[in-house]
Amino acid sequence: MEKKPQVVALIPARSGSKRVPGKNIRFLAGHPIIAYAIAAARESGVFSTVVVSTDLEEYARIARHYSAEVPFLRPVELAGDLSPDIEWVEYTLRRLKDEGRTFDCFSILRPTSPFRKADTIRRAWREFRAGNGVDSLRAVEKCAQHPGKMWIVSGRRMTPLLPQPPGQPWHSSQYQSLPEVYVQNASLEIALTRVVFDGRTIAGNIVMPFFTQGHEGLDVNRPVDWQLAEELVKENPQHLPSVSRQPWAAPSSP
Repeated sequence: MEKKPQVVALIPARSGSKRVPGKNIRFLAGHPIIAYAIAAARESGVFSTVVVSTDLEEYARIARHYSAEVPFLRPVELAGDLSPDIEWVEYTLRRLKDEGRTFDCFSILRPTSPFRKADTIRRAWREFRAGNGVDSLRAVEKCAQHPGKMWIVSGRRMTPLLPQPPGQPWHSSQYQSLPEVYVQNASLEIALTRVVFDGRTIAGNIVMPFFTQGHEGLDVNRPVDWQLAEELVKENPQHLPSVSRQPWAAPSSP
């Protein structure tokens, strides 16, 4: 019988968001938004463990309340606006490895994608397992603004971002006539752990697409995104994963 892979869910929750302060613990439909990432990960049955990476003890307490592990805090120098994902992912996996906990694969589940459900994760995991020879899988959706219509501006002149085909240029064509282009979203990523340790990357060289459906890939990062998320929940609360824990209530000050 084939050995079941050991997979860890990594949920990043740094504290220094600028566009929406405190976005990773901002409340949506009665729970901090991070609760939905934890609930979906646990319900999926894919993961050996669910680990939250945060630089703030308050966030760690919230994550533990919703049954995630926070075995250590992320160093502040790995939690800045410009800190690349590879830094905190490598740090987390190495710290876990030092504790004798090794994993075949990892998945990044960002809290700002609250409409990703357990079924989303299970579907992605099945596709990744069936993807012969791939290093990673990444969630994508068809782009709303086509790069064929994007420009680089230099002073009073601009040039197309992409080389244009002969004849009819893309920037003067209808969207429907342009080549299909997909953009990554915040829903999820899955990768073999070796891509971190061997190549210091979170994706490796061979990446397969995971096509999100409906609101699975909605990234709640700006005030307007929050308005949309709240409208979707008001329309149908079942858009969100089910959270079994009681809502978090911050301990009262002495």
